[in-house]
Amino acid sequence: MSSRLSSAWLVFLASGGVLAGLIAMLAFDPARWSRRASATSLVVYCAAGLKPAVEAVAREYEETYGIEVQLQYGGSNTLLASLQVSDRADLFIPAEEDYIVTAQNKGLIDEVMPLARMKPVLAVKKGNPEGVRSIDDIIGRKLRVAQANPEAAAVGRLVAEVLTRSGQWKPLSPCVVVTKPTVTDVAGDIVVGSVDAGFVWDVTVKQIPGLEVIPEPALAKASALVSACVVRSSKQPTAALHFARYLAARDKGLKAFADNGFTVLDGDRWAETPQLRLLAGAMLRPAIEQTLAEFQQREGVEISTKYDGCGSLVAQMKIGTAPDAFFACDKEFMGMVSPLFGTPSVVSSNQLVLLVHKGNPHQIRRLRDLGKPGLRVGIGHEKQCAMGALTQVTLREDGTRDLVMKNVAVQSPTGDMLVNQMLTGSLDACVAYISNAAGNKDRLEAIPIAIPCAFADQPYAVGKDSDNKHLMNRLLLALLAAESRERFTQFGFTWKATPGSRKR
Repeated sequence: MSSRLSSAWLVFLASGGVLAGLIAMLAFDPARWSRRASATSLVVYCAAGLKPAVEAVAREYEETYGIEVQLQYGGSNTLLASLQVSDRADLFIPAEEDYIVTAQNKGLIDEVMPLARMKPVLAVKKGNPEGVRSIDDIIGRKLRVAQANPEAAAVGRLVAEVLTRSGQWKPLSPCVVVTKPTVTDVAGDIVVGSVDAGFVWDVTVKQIPGLEVIPEPALAKASALVSACVVRSSKQPTAALHFARYLAARDKGLKAFADNGFTVLDGDRWAETPQLRLLAGAMLRPAIEQTLAEFQQREGVEISTKYDGCGSLVAQMKIGTAPDAFFACDKEFMGMVSPLFGTPSVVSSNQLVLLVHKGNPHQIRRLRDLGKPGLRVGIGHEKQCAMGALTQVTLREDGTRDLVMKNVAVQSPTGDMLVNQMLTGSLDACVAYISNAAGNKDRLEAIPIAIPCAFADQPYAVGKDSDNKHLMNRLLLALLAAESRERFTQFGFTWKATPGSRKR
């Protein structure tokens, strides 16, 4: 009896172990494990004036994810120069946007995540012992000024540019008795009294005790944009993006920036593995699937994509919730839900064609030929897809609608369905997009419809209520990249995106 009990107990324990293993497998997140396992540390080149905020976020991130963040501080231009000769950095966080533009032009960075803004100010020691009233007062009294080196630090360059435009830089230059590599060094000189005034960031005054701001009209409208940039030579871009997203999240890193006096931007909501929702016209699927897969892998996100006729997608949005982004088959359908989205960007164009069987056995050359007696014709459904709506407009413009509609045997919500029915022999001809025929050139022929209205533009727009606006804008940039353009043209699309739309 005891032997049977022991055996049963062993079977129970073994079953429990198997169950625990299955539960662990179900809970296992491959993307998360890969990111965490492959990165033990990150190297961040960070402008010295950003230290209090970035350091606070880095320490919090280390505690949460067990990944060391090595922060290397310096002047923005000094750090930029280091990027050009070293491949150690994963992130670059300069104190001003011009350094980002330069880094982009030199091919040193990829993704850019805006964080916050700050302003250059004229500062003196607390209590203003010299009674400084303005820059002109400094010039007139020949007071001592500390300035961050314009060749090394963002605040130095920005102040020099602004004061050059105001005509104050040249007469102020003799008053600059010391040039420092960083804004923090300038602040230190002011506090100890080795100079009478200096130029720092507004956040520097809030972070370092012993400083006071002197209002200066020439600097009032100047500001600097702070962004986290993924370095192109990083060996661990997904891990770098993970920390960059943490820095730029409104409920994580941006809280530390706000606590340190920065004017923060509207960041995405934090999620370790963001779940993104994209609605896309069915005809776009072959052109964008590979780009979406690559974006998910690099960013460490998951995209739930629904492909369908745009009429059906619009109907779903009107009675449900808006997605993070909508990639429409035609501008008309984007217009139907425009209140839900930001400004759309047109990516491509697609042309309506007559699809016939190889060899064109029925000698179809134009729309009118679809009205030949006995033909079985397929078109898109006018209410369910952009292709169907555009087909009706084109038939009316051509004056052949009544003739052709007599032979219409099928009205489909997608071009792919029409192609499938062509391949099975259920249809003799159909009106579809040229992209629908791209994968079946050995069995189908595409005859262009030479009417100006037979073209549809494909716009992409980000949802106004999305918690992932920045991520979805980065997805747009991926869709506008050279590799994506090749895929679009390979599948018969005409490229429409303008160079200006590719800026990060």
